[in-house]
Amino acid sequence: MAISKQRKEEVQSQYADWIKRSEAVILVEYSGAKMKAIDAIRAKIRETGGEFHIVKNTLMRRVFAENGVELPADYLVKSTAISFAFKDPASTAKALTDATKGNEFVKVKGGLIGGKSLSAAQVKMLSELPPLPVMRAQLLGVLQAPAGKLVRTLAEPARGLAAVIKAHSEASPATA
Repeated sequence: MAISKQRKEEVQSQYADWIKRSEAVILVEYSGAKMKAIDAIRAKIRETGGEFHIVKNTLMRRVFAENGVELPADYLVKSTAISFAFKDPASTAKALTDATKGNEFVKVKGGLIGGKSLSAAQVKMLSELPPLPVMRAQLLGVLQAPAGKLVRTLAEPARGLAAVIKAHSEASPATA
C-alpha cells in the first residue's frame, strides 16, 4: 500500500524522534509471522516502555542516515521491524526475546546501543542482563558491603568489652 509523501514525512519525523530518544534500537526480521504474533510482541515491548513497529527499509535508511547513524547493510533487508527501547535496553531486549521464543518466523538481525551496532548474539547477551532496578540494587549492595564490614570491625572490641563486663557483673552477686 502506497502512502502519501506527507504521511512519509510524518512517519520519518516520528522515527527520527524515537531514534534520538531511545537508548537502544533492535532490528528484527519477521518473514511469515502472523499479525497476532506481531501484536503480542508489540504488547510485550510496550510493557517495558518501548515501541515496536514494522518499517519500510528505504524509509528507515533515510532516517538513520539523516541522524548520522551507520548500520550494517544487511540489517535493513527483507522484512524489518524495529524495537525502540526508551527506558531500559536490557528489559526491552528480554521482552523481545521472550515474545519471539518459539516463533521461528521472527529472528533478531541486530541492533544499536549508544551509536554502536550490535550483532544478534550481542542482543541476546543484552537480553540476559538483569533489569536496571536489579542491577542498581546489586551495585548498591557491592558498595555498601565494605562500609558494613568496617562498622562491624570497629564495633567488635566494644561489644567484647561489654560482654566481659556483663559476665563479671552477673557473676559478682553470686559470690557475694
